[in-house]
Amino acid sequence: MGLHPVTARVTARIRERSHSLRSAYLARIDAARLATPARARLGCGNLAHGFAASGDDKPLLRGVRGPNIGIVTAYNDMLSAHEPLKHYPELIRMAARNVGASAQVAGGVPAMCDGVTQGRAGMELSLFSRDVIAQATAIALSHDMFDGALLLGVCDKIVPGLLIGALSFGHLPMILVPAGPMPSGLPNAEKARVRQAHAEGKATREQLLEAEAASYHSPGTCTFYGTANSNQMLVEAMGLHLPGSAFVSPGTPLRDALTVAATERVCAITALGDAYTPIGHCIDEKAIVNAMVGLAATGGSTNHAIHLVAIARAAGIVIDWDDLDELSRATPLLARMYPNGEGDVNHFHAAGGLGVVIRELLGAGLLHADIRCVHGGSLREQATEPHLDGKTLRWRAPPAASLDASILRGVTEPFDREGGLRCLQGNLGRAIVKVSAVKPEHRVIEAPARVFDAQDALLAAFKNGELTGDFVAVIRAQGPRANGMPELHKLTPTLGLLQDRGQRVALLTDGRMSGASGKVLAAIHLTPEAVCAGAIARLRDGDLIRIDAEAGRMDVLLDATELATREPAHFDLCANAIGLGRELFGGLRARVGSAERGACTLFEDA
Repeated sequence: MGLHPVTARVTARIRERSHSLRSAYLARIDAARLATPARARLGCGNLAHGFAASGDDKPLLRGVRGPNIGIVTAYNDMLSAHEPLKHYPELIRMAARNVGASAQVAGGVPAMCDGVTQGRAGMELSLFSRDVIAQATAIALSHDMFDGALLLGVCDKIVPGLLIGALSFGHLPMILVPAGPMPSGLPNAEKARVRQAHAEGKATREQLLEAEAASYHSPGTCTFYGTANSNQMLVEAMGLHLPGSAFVSPGTPLRDALTVAATERVCAITALGDAYTPIGHCIDEKAIVNAMVGLAATGGSTNHAIHLVAIARAAGIVIDWDDLDELSRATPLLARMYPNGEGDVNHFHAAGGLGVVIRELLGAGLLHADIRCVHGGSLREQATEPHLDGKTLRWRAPPAASLDASILRGVTEPFDREGGLRCLQGNLGRAIVKVSAVKPEHRVIEAPARVFDAQDALLAAFKNGELTGDFVAVIRAQGPRANGMPELHKLTPTLGLLQDRGQRVALLTDGRMSGASGKVLAAIHLTPEAVCAGAIARLRDGDLIRIDAEAGRMDVLLDATELATREPAHFDLCANAIGLGRELFGGLRARVGSAERGACTLFEDA
């Protein structure tokens, strides 16, 4: 089948919109290409500092022979998804030596866990950490010792930050190397049940902790399909992993074999050889469109409505929520993982996983097959699964059909004829909604507003028995300029409980929700945000709000003149500016762009 007309149309629109910016970017990275090892340009003192502690690699580095690979790692042993990265550098160094190359840890980047900071003040640094990671990646690679790089990271802001930073060095080949998911623990539906019971006062803290500990129990990525695992899907859809790397478990021979193979491959695709594959050419308009289609087809995290915009901008590409919405409406929903369904990423992978998804979307013409993948082939070769034949790493075709139709389906019998994400617009502005986790009967609501300026205020109202009847919970002053745009996932058990009681409820906010959130209709990332003269600042208790996720509308049912002439609320955000390091981020809050422009602090036009 030829390219789907929507994919073709959106790609052409993005290419035209981005022409000037992308051309300048490509000219810059092409001018940076070198035909000799990067370290050959260094002065003797510079180079001696660079190899002083290199042990067995010192002769090769000193002799300026062979490529030197920079390792940018997000390792820490508090974040379960990144704990397995601890031993990767030694494995990578060994693999590089075996092909006549060297590898050095160029630097580390911060990696905060949203699961730890969820509902806490530290969450207000979460989104900004992406840009800090991008800057840290650039600092690591700025030593100019490297001919390629391996990016070690998995979780929410870490992969987007690594990519944004890497694209400043777009002349270098780079491969992302993940760690894989932890084994499945307590079923996600049971965990959600205990959380709701605790919110209702019917489960103790010890019972809640036991359920949480049974869900998050060992090294590896959390197994629900949130932002971290959506990252892995996006990277596969853009061809930046070795095929099928995303969901191979940590601590297994196959996982180690993939890490070794990634090292060998990045050594083979530097500018010193004949297969030069710089990351700035891999991430183009087609790759970004593939990422958006994959996100829609799998019901991925809403956070990528922000992150993908920033990643694209780092490559000189401009996208917006209309692009995502149009692609999502043309893309069938092929996967149901929690919070969209009962299974997790391990079940999804066992059913055929991303190999089946990519193959099905290619067959429907929704993905660009002819992108430049790091493995050297097209996206069709990305739709394969790795396995060990004895000790030899090989790839094979995925199952001819899904092995579990409750989790994974083909394009002829999808879970839904449209994808998981929508853009909403109306007299309140523009927002994002994830419909894949919301039952059809909950996708439209018309109800009075209950207005709060903090998530804890809503929780207090619930405890006081004040949240009766149908309502739209409006949580404002949660945007990037207000307080860093924290996730409001702490509200999910309470709003889910009220919905289960028979109330019609929804959330409207200029903040974010966790990639794990679902079930309750949530219009999020609202722009303009409250502190930037957004209409949400003019809402009052009792205003009738209509959200129609199917039609893509979001309005307060007020006369336009009344809405425009109302005095907006004023917000005291002094408490959000201090404590847990927040005082160091005032400059970022003042500079950050809107959610639809990637909530980014790094670009002059953001």
